[in-house]
Order: sequence, then structure tokens, then C-alpha cells
Amino acid sequence: MSKDQLADLCAEIREYMIECCAENPGHIGASLGAVEIAVALHHVFDTPADKIVWDVGHQAYAHKILTGRREAFRKNRKSDGISGFPRREESPYDAFGTGHSSTSISAALGMAVSAQMQGIRQRTIAVIGDGAMTGGLAFEGLNNAGSLKADILVILNDNQISIDRDTGALHNYLVKVVTSRHYNKLKKSVWDRLGTGRMRNMIQKAVKSAKRLIGRNTESYSLFDSLGFRYFGPIDGNDIGTLTDTLSRLKEIPGPKLLHVITVKGKGYKPAEDNQTVWHAPGTFDPKTGKRTASKRNVSKYQEVFGQTLLELAREDGRIVGITPAMASGCSMDIMMAQMPERVFDVGIAEQHAVTFSAGLAAQGTLPFCNIYSSFSQRAFDNIIHDVALQKLKVIFCLDRGGLVGEDGATHHGMFDMASYRPVPNLTIMAPRNELELRNMMYSATLPEYGACIIRYPRGYGEGAAWAGAGFERIEKGTAVKLSEGGGTAVLSIGPVGNKAAEAVRMAAEKGKRVLHYDMRFLKPIDTAALADACAKADRIITVEDGAVTGGLHGAVAEYIARSGAGCQLIGLGIPDRFIEQGSPEELYTECGFNTSDILNAILS
Repeated sequence: MSKDQLADLCAEIREYMIECCAENPGHIGASLGAVEIAVALHHVFDTPADKIVWDVGHQAYAHKILTGRREAFRKNRKSDGISGFPRREESPYDAFGTGHSSTSISAALGMAVSAQMQGIRQRTIAVIGDGAMTGGLAFEGLNNAGSLKADILVILNDNQISIDRDTGALHNYLVKVVTSRHYNKLKKSVWDRLGTGRMRNMIQKAVKSAKRLIGRNTESYSLFDSLGFRYFGPIDGNDIGTLTDTLSRLKEIPGPKLLHVITVKGKGYKPAEDNQTVWHAPGTFDPKTGKRTASKRNVSKYQEVFGQTLLELAREDGRIVGITPAMASGCSMDIMMAQMPERVFDVGIAEQHAVTFSAGLAAQGTLPFCNIYSSFSQRAFDNIIHDVALQKLKVIFCLDRGGLVGEDGATHHGMFDMASYRPVPNLTIMAPRNELELRNMMYSATLPEYGACIIRYPRGYGEGAAWAGAGFERIEKGTAVKLSEGGGTAVLSIGPVGNKAAEAVRMAAEKGKRVLHYDMRFLKPIDTAALADACAKADRIITVEDGAVTGGLHGAVAEYIARSGAGCQLIGLGIPDRFIEQGSPEELYTECGFNTSDILNAILS
């Protein structure tokens, strides 16, 4: 295609993307900004023989549309459709799965080194952006790639408006010069003739100084140059002509190189450009007006309960601060941020740092509430053990998106937290059944006897429990709540899925079968009195959890039965021992076998 045709193609992809995402929501903002990058890469490089790794994966909608999935994109993130992120099983063009951020450089480096070892002629590109460069893993990859002198191209997709745009005729001319084949051939010849020694070192220092003086992006150049990368840019990443020309030149330059491109998040759709945070993932909307569809549900989201409760607690306790790894609006910590900006810290996409930073705050007498999405907390597992639990530091972890999250799929389901953290000493682990319990758990976690805590709760709407303006009530640590009396069969649930269990127990009672039901609330310490009561009254116990059955509540109850010698049959309902793909939450509850009807069948069977 000619450059004019490529520009038309970019416009067509944007229009199609807006049309599809208006009725089938997704991560539209970042992908709108990365359209030219996707078009240019597939125009210049020989994909899928050349490998492109997208980081984070929600930049890759145009890539998917271009690589044989145009019609399939209408079912993006649906249970019978394609994933919202690159997925190796889905297409040979998806070189690496990237649902979590900051992995592209390490993965691309591994591919490049492997190709070199096998004698395969392959170009490897990592496209990193939308905040992913704030993750420490990205810098680990850069450091290693620079030292290995690997043939890898990193494209830094910089969509932060605050970055200065180093543009102009002289700058654009310099980018063309330093990426040209003749320039680089001459440069190599000169350095080869100079050999090694003092003269070459003096000239190299002079060249670097000159580059800084004549308008190179000094800070970026110095950073990436020190890591062993040749730095190019920044250039306009939404100018398809400049982008294709630059990539065509960089294609012929060996070794580690980084191209800095400036893009606009939400490019080409005014509502998305004007409010980039909201339009990261806006839900359904009118494609003509940009008016977002208002929710018809008259209940609060768990995130709203968290955000408002945190603000109220912080007003009463001057020790409290909030920490989030780039999820202030998603977890609703922006509510406190608006009122107390000096007491909220957004550390970027850096979960490990968020945890250890919180530990340092706690070591000095501050009381940190560290909110991390459940699946992202996996990246900070060692920090939670070593820097918090081992040192008995009082950090309150609020793990948002616990359980099945729906359309974001396997990379985002919070299915491992309870099973992962249950063996860790010095941790209290709890899950509220409704909004009011979340509020009271947050308050109770601030009390001295609680120590380090994990409170896990799901994405989205609550159960309709009245919570706003309610006074705080202390919850005794490690206590379950009996929701119904019965015998023969006992149901033990934890978290909001307990409401499905309660409905199933009520339906069973209508059929003449009365069942003992406990909302366990605490996974650790677990209420052994409630377990003893269940084992005494029932010969069959059913555990229900929105988490991995292996090792979670089911594992805790199985261990108790084994220790106590109770002769109970144990049935575990929850997420099975496999990865669960995308779909609506209700579809996934049914797939995993713990929807209300599944619990009722387990009670009656």
C-alpha cells in the first residue's frame, strides 16, 4: 500500500473499532492510539515470521483486526469469541500472551536470542506502552538486552500528554539521518578503523555531547544509552508516513535499539481524547455522540464502598495512607486522592514496589491500605511474604477483582489469592459477603489485634446491603456467621458467592431439606468452632468459593477434617484446576459449577 492508502486503512480500522466497541465494550482508548503502530509494523515487517510482542495487550486491537480476526473482533472478550489480549493459541501472529504489563522486552529478548542460537533470520519487536514502562521487569529486560547486544527493537509507545514533544524540522531530519543505511554503514566503518583505545573513547564522548546539544531528547537518550540501547526519537507515532519510513530504516540496523514514539490515547475519537482515563475501558456507548450507557442497577459497586470507606477511615485516623499501582480510578482510591492527595501514592505499574513501599511506611508507624487487583498481586508474592508477613508489619491489602472477573479472561481472574496466601504466617485473610461487611472488615483491620491483613472482594456491583453512612462495627477476628440451621448437609461459603449459597439453601428448605450454612468470612484464622459444629451435625459438607478449589477454603476444611478425624464427605465447589477463559461472570459461574442451581443440585443430590 502507498502511504495515502495506509492512512485510509488507519481511519477505517478506527471507525470499525469504535463501531464494535460501542456495543461490545473493551479497552478502546489505548488501541485507538496504537493503530498506526500496528499498521506500520505489519507493513514494514514480515509477520508472523518476524515476531511482535504487544505490551500491554490492550493496545493490540488493530493488530488483531489486521491478522485475520476482523469479523471475530465483533465477539471480542465474549465466551464464544476471541480474547481481549494477544494469545498464542489464538493466532500465529500473537507471538506472546500479554495480559499483564511490562513483560514484552524480556519475552522478545528470549525470542531473539533463541532465533540467533538456531540460526533463524528473524526480527523481534517489543511494543511497550500505556504505562508498562513503569514496571521494574521492563528495566530488567532492557538491562539484559543491552548487555547481550541482542538484535531487538523496542518501541516505546508514549501516550502521556505531559511528555514534551521534541518535534520540528531539524529534529525530524536528524532522526532520518541516524536511521539511514548509508549513515550507519559509514559509522560502522569509522568505528572499525578507530579500533579500541583512548582516541575512540574521546570521540565517542564528543559525539554523545554533540547529540545532546543539537536537540536529542537528553534524558531519554542518556537513560537508554546507559543500558546499551541506541535511542531514536521521539517521533509522531500517529503519523503513518514518518513511522513507516523510520521503521524501514531501523529494520536494517542490528543490535538493541529503542524507538520512542508519541501517540495520543483515544486518537481519532474526540470523546476518548478528551477524557482518556474514562475511555480506557468506557463500557457501552453511542458511537455518534460518545454518550456512555448509564447503569440501571441501583446498588453500589464494591469499589465505591472501598473508596468511600477508606476516605472516612483516613479522616478519623491520621496514620492511614493509600497505595495503588496505577489503579486509582479502577479501585476508587481516587475518591481519597481528590480529598487528601498528600496521603495517596500511585506508584505506577509496579506491584512489587507497592508492597515493599507499604512495608517501609508501616515500619515507620504509618498504616497503609495497599489496593492491588488480585491477579496482579501474584507479581508481589515474595514481597508480601518477605517484606510484610515475615517482619510482622501491619499492611492492609485490599485485593480487588477477587474471583472470576468476566470478560478480561484468564490473565485477570483473581482465582489464586486465597490458595496462595493461606499458607503464609502472620496474615489474616478475609472476604466479605456484602458491602456492609467490606466496610466493617476495613475498619476492623485497623485494630491492633489484626496485624497484616488481606481483604479480597470481587469486581462490580454488590448485593444491595445498606452501607453508606453506617457506623463502623468491630468484627471479632476469625469468626464465622451462621446463616441457617440444619443437619445432614452443611454448606460453608466465603465471600459474596455465599449469597448464591444462601439462595440455594433457601430453595432446598422449600423442598423439605434444611441445611446448616455458615458464612466463614475468615479463611485465616479459620473458625474451628464453626467447623466442629458442621462436622458434628452433618455427614456431608459442601464448600463454596469464588477461587481455586485446590488449596482454598476447600483445602482448609479438608485439612481440618483430616486432623480431627471427622468422618464427613467433603464436596468442593469453586474454580477447578484449570485456567478459565473469558465470558460474562454468570456464564463462568455456570461453567465452573458454582452458580445457585449448581449449589442446589449439590445439596439435593
